[in-house]
Amino acid sequence: MRTGDTPTAAGAAPAGPGFLAVDSGGSGLRVVVGTAGRGPLARDASTEPVRTGDRGIDPDHFMAQLLALVRPLAAGADIGRLETAVVGAAGMASLGGALRAELPGALARELGVRRVALAADAVTAYVGALGPRPGAVVAAGTGLIAVGTDLSGWRRADGWGHLLGDCGGGAWIGRAGLEAALRAYDGRDGGSARLLAEAEAVFGPAAGLPGRLYPRSDRPAVLASFAPRVGACAADGDPVARTILRAAARHMAEAAAAVCPAADGVAPLVAVTGGLTGMGDPLLAPLAEELADRLPRARRVTAEGDPLHGAVRMATDLATGSFTLPGDDALLSVVVDARP
Repeated sequence: MRTGDTPTAAGAAPAGPGFLAVDSGGSGLRVVVGTAGRGPLARDASTEPVRTGDRGIDPDHFMAQLLALVRPLAAGADIGRLETAVVGAAGMASLGGALRAELPGALARELGVRRVALAADAVTAYVGALGPRPGAVVAAGTGLIAVGTDLSGWRRADGWGHLLGDCGGGAWIGRAGLEAALRAYDGRDGGSARLLAEAEAVFGPAAGLPGRLYPRSDRPAVLASFAPRVGACAADGDPVARTILRAAARHMAEAAAAVCPAADGVAPLVAVTGGLTGMGDPLLAPLAEELADRLPRARRVTAEGDPLHGAVRMATDLATGSFTLPGDDALLSVVVDARP
């Protein structure tokens, strides 16, 4: 399934050398093509996520998905060649070895790309939220990761997946809500009858929940799908749900504090981005309190845009020679003259 948008006017002058910006995540690929002078010209998306395997993120599957989107977009936008590409990908930091090794050459061979930046999606989320300014960003969706920079290097906290971390993310909140539901089912302390009713409305009888959840390969997404129910219960005053969201807010603030650069005369910026921000006050109110407690000298700002916006911004800077972000072996690598 694809959705396209190519707003190039008929008869317009050729756009010239262009850029490609990519956001690759659990819901598929989102791509934008454009030029530094005219900005984004066309965009498209695929709903099939890039596969992972023994080598991590599969570069061949990535390229197959990407080329099917990009070639018609570039032709429709009348972009002669795509000289610059920025790819932000979930899992790049820990699963991106093959992608870093093979993608620059593949992009050069197939699209003529000469300059490539390969970034963890946390970095594109950072740039989308704050731009090239010092600070910290918490990206909170199904998982959770925080990144920070003083513009000389990057720091990362969490993002270790739903079994080892992602504390405070959507899967974490959903799992905590389902645990509280099962505590109520058992008659143990810490249970919530309201969350039990919500869990059974979504998943069926509580006793069958392990059998419906454990065999699934998409457990993080399934767990995260219950997070809005926890938020709704918290908004209605359920004390257990409110305690869960307070704990999530504490984890998010701890991650932000771990990566935030020290104030050096100028207050660092802090932003939160990602799908969990849509939970509203039940999460955001305790989060504001926790951030104020742990980062009293930081200035909280609203995220300017999402990870795809960050990839576009990075691509524009890379194309114009104004790219200033620091490199990092796992989080951000730049290859110039990427001919195979």
